Amino acid sequence: MTQYLMSVYMVEGEQAPSAEAMQKAYHDVDVFNKKLQDNGAWVFGGGLHPADTATVVRVQNNDVLTSDGPFAESKEQLGGFWIIQAPDLDAALAWAGEATVACQAPVEVRPFQDEPGED
Repeated sequence: MTQYLMSVYMVEGEQAPSAEAMQKAYHDVDVFNKKLQDNGAWVFGGGLHPADTATVVRVQNNDVLTSDGPFAESKEQLGGFWIIQAPDLDAALAWAGEATVACQAPVEVRPFQDEPGED
């Protein structure tokens, strides 16, 4: 089976959900995670702290440098993700449809590259 990354995006500047709405989303995501696990699709998943807590590590002139903040200057930032396994893109998209309802945020689906020599 192919593994897929399902990325959850948060939009900077949007009004934060109420505490009640967040608790509902946490509950719904827990239920969704259990469903993924029970169906053998779960590989890994997790939520992330806000993008302003990020540290970027890069090499420049053979020196490793760190800087505060997200790598990309964007209004949309990665808020969490799942890695799932599914037989095909249609199945992964079906899972993503359930994921976006559970987390109440956009979900992007991308397949992982095959390892060299795998087919």
